[in-house]
Amino acid sequence: MAEALRAYAALFGGRLRSATAYRASFAVELITNAGGTVLDATTVFVLFRAAAVVGGFTLDEALLMTGITASGFVLADLTVGNIDQLKTYVRSGTLDAVLVRPLAVLPQLVIADLPLRKLSRFAVGVTVLIVAVVSNDIDWTPGRVLLLATAPISGAVFFGAIFVLSASLAFWWVESGEVGAAFTYGGRDFTSYPITVYGSWFRAVFAYALGFGFVSYQPALTLLDRADPLGLPAWTGYVAPVVALVAAGIAALVWRIGVRHYRSTGS
Repeated sequence: MAEALRAYAALFGGRLRSATAYRASFAVELITNAGGTVLDATTVFVLFRAAAVVGGFTLDEALLMTGITASGFVLADLTVGNIDQLKTYVRSGTLDAVLVRPLAVLPQLVIADLPLRKLSRFAVGVTVLIVAVVSNDIDWTPGRVLLLATAPISGAVFFGAIFVLSASLAFWWVESGEVGAAFTYGGRDFTSYPITVYGSWFRAVFAYALGFGFVSYQPALTLLDRADPLGLPAWTGYVAPVVALVAAGIAALVWRIGVRHYRSTGS
């Protein structure tokens, strides 16, 4: 275990030195990457310029959902988002070099291209969440404090699982990038707004069958002490960690099957 940790630390150190070798370029990337999360939050304000209430929620209430999603998604994107490059490794055969090392495959791929430039996006996501919490009149209880602390982490685990699941498709279908993006970035957009704005069938599939409704919508309702317009009980806001762990377990299983299924290109 100690040797494996030293090896991972060496990989991370190499990635860190590579990313910061050109400091001016790295600084520019930090600034420009922050713009992506700022734009995501701005779209919510644009939407509420047309109406004071959307889907039964005010701007401040919807912004709380956006903040939970933004902080959770960017944390997942920062840590495992680069796994979507797996299709490139499979196509070129460079995955072979990773498989022959005496280390777990997934951590190697994650650390090898850790997108440190996205740190600024995480800072913006947390800022949006803080602004949303301050803007809403929340009746704080120990349970709600714990929920606020765990909701972004649960969201990060859930989105991280979606990233891994989507990338795993490359073991069977190399050109699966667009399909994967529909669930990762599409899922981010879906959870950034109250799910009451979507059609019933679309909501049933994405929010409940696939679990996206438990990323930010249900936790936000519990924090706001609001009854769910769709009829789910109040305690469903606290099941986000369970949903995230189930998603992570499924992702781990599919990943292991995919690695075993992989056949070298011979390059």
